[in-house]
Amino acid sequence: MRLTPYPHPHLPWRNPLSNTASTPDAPPRLTVIGTGYLGATHAICMAVLGFEVLGVDVDPQKVARLNAGDVPFFEPGLPEMLSKALDSGRLRFTTSFAEAGAFGDVHFLCVGTPQKAGSQAADLTYVLSAASEFATHLDRRCLVVGKSTVPVGTAGELTRLIQAHAPAGTGVEVAWNPEFLREGFAVDDTMNPDRLVFGVASDWAEQRLRDAFAPVLAQGTPVVVTDLATAELVKVAANAFLATKISYINAMAEVCEATGADVHDLADALAFDNRIGGRFLRPGLGFGGGCLPKDIRAFAHRAEELGVGQAVAFLREVDAINRRRRARTVDLVRELVGGDLDGVRVAALGAAFKPNSDDIRDAPALDVASTLHTLGARVRMFDPVALDNARRAHPELSYAGSALEAARDADVVVLLTEWAEFREIDPEAMAAVVAQRRLVDGRHALDPAQWRAAGWEYRALGRPS
Repeated sequence: MRLTPYPHPHLPWRNPLSNTASTPDAPPRLTVIGTGYLGATHAICMAVLGFEVLGVDVDPQKVARLNAGDVPFFEPGLPEMLSKALDSGRLRFTTSFAEAGAFGDVHFLCVGTPQKAGSQAADLTYVLSAASEFATHLDRRCLVVGKSTVPVGTAGELTRLIQAHAPAGTGVEVAWNPEFLREGFAVDDTMNPDRLVFGVASDWAEQRLRDAFAPVLAQGTPVVVTDLATAELVKVAANAFLATKISYINAMAEVCEATGADVHDLADALAFDNRIGGRFLRPGLGFGGGCLPKDIRAFAHRAEELGVGQAVAFLREVDAINRRRRARTVDLVRELVGGDLDGVRVAALGAAFKPNSDDIRDAPALDVASTLHTLGARVRMFDPVALDNARRAHPELSYAGSALEAARDADVVVLLTEWAEFREIDPEAMAAVVAQRRLVDGRHALDPAQWRAAGWEYRALGRPS
């Protein structure tokens, strides 16, 4: 492994097939295979940074929307970036792999790896299918760069697959450049990352990646140059650590509930220890979304396949602690209303798995709301941006156009996603519309003293009642 800044961002790149050097204003042309959350963000941002970029997707409707300037998901700042990129003439989208193969010098593979049905493993169907089909159009030396989160060993498998299918054969190399995007902050994480990881098998591949990230590296962004397997592990290892830290403080919340201690104060005290720090040491409903849950499960599954399952066996308990937070939140609601949820009117504030996102994949908020509904409660939900997605996934729930509308005549209010606008709710204003002043703060986002002063019965995971 080598940790280095990019020392010479303005030196010309030497074409390996030519004896002449290209000029700094002729960087490699980039393609992005897969235009979901990761791929669309990467394509848009790289075009804004000055590269010619072609995005590729098999979904013609998605391609048409992006070419029309419409981002198919919610991400702050990205629609404006898309307009800027399209106006520059450096970005367009297509469904043609052949066009992409002829266009690009560096091809970023950004296809999804969901959890496999009926298994804890990652489903590589889409990655392998896209790679094998795309490879048939690679007839000159180029670099295919994986960004998807995959089990360790996938890069080697893709190298063999692509070189077997590509007319250019071993002239096509595979590298790995894991992504570290946070939903809600994806633009800044792409344009100003805290580090870049280059998993490569040759000096040529490293240089191609440096060329493809020259504007980012010119800012002084650290780059870790390593082998393919290590680069694959970086993302899942990082997610496993974050998930463990979140579940650790939530495990302490379970202890606090049994002892009458306050997990919020406990977390504050731990955060002063610079060996621990306060980031991700936030008690509450736990993590969800399309990354952390499925990534730690796939990591544990892959470790078992490799015969080192015991090394990451703790991830099973990390996952279990996280799941228990959802059930315990339902229990808090049940306790608050006297034990019987049948007919209880619940205002559910939040549907997305986190604020500043419309992503409802494995969302704790929707899991809790759906469970309450199943147990007989009459649930009315509001979320600032994720309502359409929530309606499609859970048509059995009721939905409102605002937090106060959701809370009207409610017997209990449950905060499930910590949107800023929920943090700013006036307890007196909400008290004026509810039937009962009962609140379960599933995210430790509100001030208990303020709400109790307004006559609310306030409950939160790991805090004394």
